[in-house]
Amino acid sequence: MFQRRRPKTRFASGLALIELIYHATVRHIRKSHGNAVVGLLMNILQSLMLVIVFYIMFTVIGLRGNAVRGDFILYILSGIFLFITHNKAISAVMGAEGPTSAMMQHAPMNTIVAVASAALGALYIQVLSLAVILFLYDVIVTKVEVYQPAAAFGMVLLSWLSGCAIGMLFLAARPWFPSATGIISQFYIRANMIASGKMFLANTMPGYIIAMFSWNPLFHTIDQARGFTFINYNPHYSSVLYPIYVSLTCLVIGLMGEFFTRQRASLSWTAGK
Repeated sequence: MFQRRRPKTRFASGLALIELIYHATVRHIRKSHGNAVVGLLMNILQSLMLVIVFYIMFTVIGLRGNAVRGDFILYILSGIFLFITHNKAISAVMGAEGPTSAMMQHAPMNTIVAVASAALGALYIQVLSLAVILFLYDVIVTKVEVYQPAAAFGMVLLSWLSGCAIGMLFLAARPWFPSATGIISQFYIRANMIASGKMFLANTMPGYIIAMFSWNPLFHTIDQARGFTFINYNPHYSSVLYPIYVSLTCLVIGLMGEFFTRQRASLSWTAGK
């Protein structure tokens, strides 16, 4: 009577896992703010504030001439949204519930479900915010024209995937080096303000500066996204395959590290929290 029914087929097990991830994702989204609408508005305002700051900075410094020919606001959005999506994915996955969390005491729950729900929750909020801002900009200001919208959205997903993969590395290392992991993750997120290249066009940058940025998968996704967004921009110094390779490599290492950590989980890790 009180025993949980276990699916007897792999297909049923897959459906049960998807349902569990769905409910965990809803819980993760509602956990950040009790009111879903207010949480969405806060995320939209955060994005709009960054757009306003960069618009003023580009105008005052006189860097608008270095932007691609086309809608300047769309040029800023193509960098801001991928930057926020990448960093939000890192923070969400890194902050996912670990093996010593109270939620793990429930039989169907496991760390993979917690990580997947955190990542999907971050993606849901960012995609919804992107859709709302572009809709309002299209209705209130001017018509939004994207050269290859499907490919441009693919770069958003790739930025999210690379953020999740890097977040997995931090998640696996966090129980062993909590202070160092926190410092390194914050340093990486802050460094992306410059290293992501969202303020510049890669085609206009000197070679020695590109060499300083080309290690960053976010640099490649932003530059490629601008190539898919604007018909008159063809990226020469970035690649779609590089962030895919980096994401898959970090994801495999992170999953191996998370499995190693989970096998040695101790409640004493959370004793001081």
